[in-house]
Amino acid sequence: MKRVFPKIPVEKQLFDNQALCKLIGPLIAEQFLAVVVGMADSIMVAQVGEAAVSGVSLVDGVNILIINIFSALATGGAVAAGQLLGQKNEKQACFAAGQLYLLSILISAAVTILILLGQSFILTRVFGRLDHDVHQAAADYLFILTFAIPFIAVYNSGAALFRVMGNSRISMYVSLAMNLLNIVGNALLIFVFHMGVAGAALSTLFSRIVAACFITAMLLKPQQLIHLNLPFSIRPEKNMVMRILQVGIPSGLENSMFQLGKILVLSLVASFGTSAIAANAVSNTISGFQVLAAGAVNLGLITVISRCVGARDYEQARYYTRKLLVIAHVAILVTNAIIFLILPVILNAYNLSPETSALTRQITLWYGIAAMLTWPLSFTLPGTLRAAGDAVFTMTVSIVSMWLCRILLSYVLGRHLGMGVFGTWVAMTIDWQLRLVLFLLRYRGHKWEQRHITKSC
Repeated sequence: MKRVFPKIPVEKQLFDNQALCKLIGPLIAEQFLAVVVGMADSIMVAQVGEAAVSGVSLVDGVNILIINIFSALATGGAVAAGQLLGQKNEKQACFAAGQLYLLSILISAAVTILILLGQSFILTRVFGRLDHDVHQAAADYLFILTFAIPFIAVYNSGAALFRVMGNSRISMYVSLAMNLLNIVGNALLIFVFHMGVAGAALSTLFSRIVAACFITAMLLKPQQLIHLNLPFSIRPEKNMVMRILQVGIPSGLENSMFQLGKILVLSLVASFGTSAIAANAVSNTISGFQVLAAGAVNLGLITVISRCVGARDYEQARYYTRKLLVIAHVAILVTNAIIFLILPVILNAYNLSPETSALTRQITLWYGIAAMLTWPLSFTLPGTLRAAGDAVFTMTVSIVSMWLCRILLSYVLGRHLGMGVFGTWVAMTIDWQLRLVLFLLRYRGHKWEQRHITKSC
């Protein structure tokens, strides 16, 4: 039978197997470090008490929402730069990098001010009624972490630019330094100086400042394929900004709505009690490991597909999509097999109550099985559409699916059918099924091939 998308001859491939390994390998290591530190954070904070774990987990929902906004903006810049590199237009790619940095700085400063002004609203209206200890822990953590927003925005932009160059080792090294600083800082501030939740937040703030400064310094080197030109332009250029935002805004809205949905569900989880909040927090940390390697593949896919689209080679774009989907599936299978084997050890490390431990085990097993079956098609495949500039479609599908399945079904299953916090995770995996069907239908057509954002470059 003739292949629908035949294998590309090696001499014509934009990325051979060695190049893919060099791209994806460091990304897996980087993602692993990020999740390890997240787990280390929660384990260290857990020694302070379940109220501290609950408070930190609530704020982390807001924190991830903010990080996702700037990750989306960085994706817009990376797609623009990647497509320009695919066109062999390195000068414009460098200009796109400067505009991405400018947008990151301006928007992150505005978000920081908004969060500082709206802390009371977040703590009382978004999270709902909390126990006093949980409220205090959340307030301390949110206030300090807010000042880290500009630095994580800058770091995300720099890391995305290095990835699109195919040099993911730089972002891996910076991530390694950042996460080691975070762990050491946690150990000192929590266990030596007994600063509790505030210590964890200060450690995170310092590590992000260091990471942002270091990765920016690396991008100022003119020998980099994409680099920041000095003097740095402080004026937004309309055409380039629009190209970046053409992907950045839909992706940002998609990520924001996605995380907003999690926060709304989190307010439902909070009504189930401290054990449910703690189980949800620990399960979130473990779930980060369960899809870690596949998430790294998603980051690499942006680089690969944006270059293919820039070169207007959609045959290779489809070829690499299929190849990376297979890699993502294998990665999730292996990762979850390992996690299932060591799950008792992980749960013991958290020092949870029997009720919380049982809930966490149930959630982790369900999530892992669902991820092995459907996660790549739900989350890796839309990366191809985004990298091609078809971000409005992925945004629309994600938002509609989230409201219909993740939020509405969370209340139906969790509260009205009495499934509690486990019901919210079941609703999440149902959301994946709807996304999968709609993204597959879009990918099988050709409309996404007409969405590239650098047509006039």
